[in-house]
Parts: sequence; structure tokens; C-alpha cells
Amino acid sequence: MLPETPADLPDSDPVPPVPPRTKPHMRPLSHGALAVVLAALSMLGPFCIDAYLPAFPEIQQSLGATSIQVQQSLTAYMLAFAGMVLWHGALSDAFGRRNVILVSLVLFAIGTIGCASAHSVQYLWFFRMLQGVSAGAGVVVGRAIIRDLYHDAEAARLLSLVTMIFSIAPAVAPIMGGVIVKYLDWRAIFLALFAFSVILFIVCWRRLPETLPLHKRQPFNPRFLVGSYRQILGSPLFHMKSLVVALNFAGLFVYITAAPEMLPKQLHLGPDQFGWLFIPSVSGIFTGALFANRLAGKMAVERQVAIGFAFLLGAAAVNALWHTFMAPSIPWTVLPIFFYTFGMSIVSPAATLMALDLFPHIRGTVASCQSFETTLMGAIVAGLIAPALSGSVLWLALGQLAFTACALGLWLTARRYRRMLAPQTIG
Repeated sequence: MLPETPADLPDSDPVPPVPPRTKPHMRPLSHGALAVVLAALSMLGPFCIDAYLPAFPEIQQSLGATSIQVQQSLTAYMLAFAGMVLWHGALSDAFGRRNVILVSLVLFAIGTIGCASAHSVQYLWFFRMLQGVSAGAGVVVGRAIIRDLYHDAEAARLLSLVTMIFSIAPAVAPIMGGVIVKYLDWRAIFLALFAFSVILFIVCWRRLPETLPLHKRQPFNPRFLVGSYRQILGSPLFHMKSLVVALNFAGLFVYITAAPEMLPKQLHLGPDQFGWLFIPSVSGIFTGALFANRLAGKMAVERQVAIGFAFLLGAAAVNALWHTFMAPSIPWTVLPIFFYTFGMSIVSPAATLMALDLFPHIRGTVASCQSFETTLMGAIVAGLIAPALSGSVLWLALGQLAFTACALGLWLTARRYRRMLAPQTIG
């Protein structure tokens, strides 16, 4: 891939054989163990979104809120998540990856226990925002850690492995939430998340290495930060590659956020049957990530992405065509989601790493900007698009098709734009 500016030249540092500057009480994490830890950190986000979706009716009744007010607790989380992911990477570039992870886990635990004890929907909004402020650190800083340690095919393999493990969360979360709310109550969902965050903090405190040495850290001052964000956000190529991931994710997220409305009313499923949507979704993510892991280093990136988009567009088009003539039903309504997420997991690692490599000296900040665009798109979907489309499965399918078609258009435009830059770079 051609850089946009001389500052965008690829990093020349060799791949370090072991993570640097480990604490005396730490044992080095193996390749697989690091993937598990980073995946577990990334799981905080989907657990926060998916686990409490089956509990919406009970939360509404318990807090004396309207269905829109409960839906807004998800929007509050997404907006806080989107706003803060802009800073996780910059903070980790300045203060180290491990420190940002540990502080974020503490804040997440406080927000989660606050959600469990909320006595009004307004308190729930506040503590959901605190969760959103802290939950994104795992995704953002995790990508930077991978790129600190590995390059090219090895980085793609580890990112795919993290995605495979992480993909368990969206399947387990709604099923776990449905079972908990059926036999206990909605507050127990947040208590389970609190316990998970405490365990993660202990593991990270004892085992997570610092991968950014002091001599590579960037100053945390307004002038440098403004320059970094201006460089990244002023790059058309960055936006194109980042939005490829964000738009494909939006095609899935529109179904996830519409689930509390769509599954009971369109498919007549109970709160403990949300797995009908989430299991195909996660199965596709897992198998697609496994396929991408096997392809890494064996196939040109452009061909890999083309295969992924073939699945994305094919699944979305078949889904829309089916529901144009047929009524929603199990399993046909949810089966295309498997193939859609399969394609999404093939495209995502390549587009993610290509965006990170545009600015190798500030990868943490780049990862933040990437996550910001994806999460902001998710917040727009949750707050505006999903409520407008959730009354019809056909409209949801058409929305998904529109999202992935736009993603393909951006990918092709990015390729053409890169070719236009080639003569300027050579010159």
C-alpha cells in the first residue's frame, strides 16, 4: 500500500521476539494467551450492548420508564463510547498501553456496579455513559498492542485469532442475559459484568505486558494531539478504509439494535430465544475470522477483500429479495446473517491493518479514530436508523444491503485514490 505522505512510511523496526519491559512478577504471555486476554478486553463492549437487550421490558417496568427511555440507555452508552475512543489511543501513545487498560477497567467496574444499583432511568443513563467511556479501551489499545509486537501476516493472524475468540461474546451475551432475566432479574446482568471486569483487572495487572517502551512514547500536549488528529482526520484514504469497516458493521448492528423490537413482534420469540439471531451472527464472525487467519500471507489483500464482499453483498441481496416475497420466519430470516458476518470478518482485518499502517508512529491514535468512526456509526444506527426500520424485516434487509454497498463503493474509491497518489509519491 502506498503512503500518503513521507511521514506515513512503514515502520522499520524489527519484530520484537518478546514483549518489552515486563514486570518482575509477570510471566510472558504466549501468542495464544495474549489473544485470549485482548479478546476478553474487547468483549466488554458487546457484553454491555447485547447482554441487557432481553431485559428491556423488565427494566422499563422496574424503573417506571418508557420503551424509548430504555432504548436511550443504549444510545447514551454508544455516544460516550464513541467520544472516548478518540482518546484511548492518544493516552496509550503517551502513557503506555498497560496503564490505560488498567485505569479503564477500574472505571468500567464502577460504572457497572452503578448500573446494577440504579433506581431511575436517569441514573441508568449516567452509569451507562461511564461504561461507554471506559469499555472501548480494550478494542483500541488491543489493536495498538498487536501492531507494536507483530507485522504483516503475523499481525493479521493474531488479529483474526482475537476476532475468533471475541466473537463468542455477541452469541453468549444475549443468551446469558435472557437466562439471567428469566430466573433472577435485570440487575444480576450488570453484577455478572462487574465480576467479569474484576477478573480481567486481576489478569491484566499480573500478566499484561507493556508493549510501548518509553523512548517510543509521544508527548501528551495539545499541540501534538491537534497535529496528530489533523493528520489522521484530514486523510481521505484513512476515512475510506475506516468507513469500510464501520459500514459493514452497521449492516449487522442494525439487526442487533432492532432485536428487542423485531424478534418478539416479527418472529414471536421470547427473551430466552435471542440466540436465534445472535448464534448465526457469531458463527459467521468466527468462521470468517478463521478463514481470514488461514488466508493471511497466502493471498493478495485485494483478492481477500473481494471474496469478503462477495459474501457480504450476496447475503444482503438474498435477504432483501427473500423478504420482498416471503413473510419473516425462522430460520430463513436469520440464515443470511451467517453469510453476511462471514464476509465481514474476511474484509475487516485487512481494512483495519491498512488504516493503521497509514500512520505507524501514532498507531494508538489511529486505532482511536478508527473505533470512533465505527462506534459513531453504531450510535447513529441505534438512535435513528434501527428504530425507523425495526418494524419491518424487509426494511432491515434493505438497510443492510445499502450499508455494505456503500462500503464496497468506498473500498473501490480508495483503490483508485491510491493509484492517483502513486505518481505524486514517486515524484
